[in-house]
Amino acid sequence: MFGSITLRASLALAIALGLQGCATEALKTTSASPSTPWHPQGETALPGDFSVSGSADIAALPSSVSVDLQPGNVYQLPELIDIAQRNNPLTRIAWEQARQLALASGMVEATFLPILTANVFAGRQQTSIPYRGLLDGDTHYVDTTVSGVAPSLALQWLVFDFGQREALSEAAKHTAYAANVNFNGAHQLLIYNVARNYYQYGAAKSRLAIAEQVLVNSQRLLEAAESRYANGTGTTIAVAQARQHVAQSNLRVVQAQDMLRDRYQGLLGELGVSPRTQINIASSSERPLPKADDLASLDSEIEAALSKRPDVLASYAEWKAAQAGVRAADADLMPKVFVAAATGTNKKDLSIGHLPSIGNQTTGTGVFLGVTMPIYDGGLHAAKRQQALSVAASAEAAFEKVRNGASREIIVAADALRSSLAAFDAADSLVEAAAVTHDAAYEAYINGVATITDATAAESGLLDAKLARSEAHTASLIAASTLAFTLGAMTSSASPEQAID
Repeated sequence: MFGSITLRASLALAIALGLQGCATEALKTTSASPSTPWHPQGETALPGDFSVSGSADIAALPSSVSVDLQPGNVYQLPELIDIAQRNNPLTRIAWEQARQLALASGMVEATFLPILTANVFAGRQQTSIPYRGLLDGDTHYVDTTVSGVAPSLALQWLVFDFGQREALSEAAKHTAYAANVNFNGAHQLLIYNVARNYYQYGAAKSRLAIAEQVLVNSQRLLEAAESRYANGTGTTIAVAQARQHVAQSNLRVVQAQDMLRDRYQGLLGELGVSPRTQINIASSSERPLPKADDLASLDSEIEAALSKRPDVLASYAEWKAAQAGVRAADADLMPKVFVAAATGTNKKDLSIGHLPSIGNQTTGTGVFLGVTMPIYDGGLHAAKRQQALSVAASAEAAFEKVRNGASREIIVAADALRSSLAAFDAADSLVEAAAVTHDAAYEAYINGVATITDATAAESGLLDAKLARSEAHTASLIAASTLAFTLGAMTSSASPEQAID
């Protein structure tokens, strides 16, 4: 018998040592040192090669984004916003987060109900009892076997907790509300980002069109310089300057094309579609601008805007949730009254040696009313309460920061819109003046009363003026959208249009 016990102990020790060895063996699946590349076991790689082997499964995964684009359709801003709202992953992330917190609120509500559990215990125990025979003096054993099944049904119900669950439920509801508000806020931000990238894309298209027109004008000026040189009225210097101007204009076209591709990818990124997507996008260069007079009543709109901005509402809800957390921490120090009930049966069989088996069955039912109250916990509850107070104070300060920041954003956005509109008016006048100068300088050069330097300078001046007007136009469109966003009015695909109109 002693040998059997020793064997079992040795076996248990061997299993424990083997499991410990398995745990340390797992270290071999990592890098040998901070400066050594990691590679999966069985793969060989060059020293210092930190590349990773690809997974064909990832590339084969179907995309969750499906965009039904109509060939030949030129997409306006509201249509682009609709595509983004259906495909951008950020909206799905915000939606899932809101659902998670809604479920968390429901789980807190479930704590008000009793918990009913079914349990079944079954087992078998065998015991060998040695004894010395009275006649032969040898050691004999009596084998005793006990087996049984004990099913039961138990109920637990926290009846009264001085409002702790109510406070936790209130905190969960405020948190869920904040998540829902943030979900709508994510859509508002997406609408604004799509509008901003759409206007920037339109500005890039305008820049390219201006650069291409300047290139045409430069080539026309070069032809004039070469014609004058052929007629004997021009110089090689003038021809060289004209060619240099053509080269500079061509460089501007290349740079404008590169910017247009960047803006196009930026817009596709906001739409949440593949960067290889081909889509025809309407230009925003002819879009009318709002009037500066519309900003006169802005001060009266700030208070109304703060009451509906998602970030302000979410921050306020988080503050309320933190205050409820303080009440929950206070209630945690109070007694709790609970009810417990159980009913079950116990059926067992007893077998001793060669004697007949004995079986019996018992049943039992009980109901208990209990009270529990913390007396001493080493200051744990006090620390939890201080922590809850700190969280509430932090949430209050965060709410004040968000609210003040929102007011500042509205004022800054309004000032930016005023400045952009003023800059556009000034640039528009500059384009008119530069166009007159350009035409006059070109005609003067053709007629031999001006130099090529005058003509190229006028060309550059007209280019700068047109670019300034295009940039001011785009800045005004973006500023109008920014103001609408800060006012909490960027709520639908039509919002950017309304902000401009």
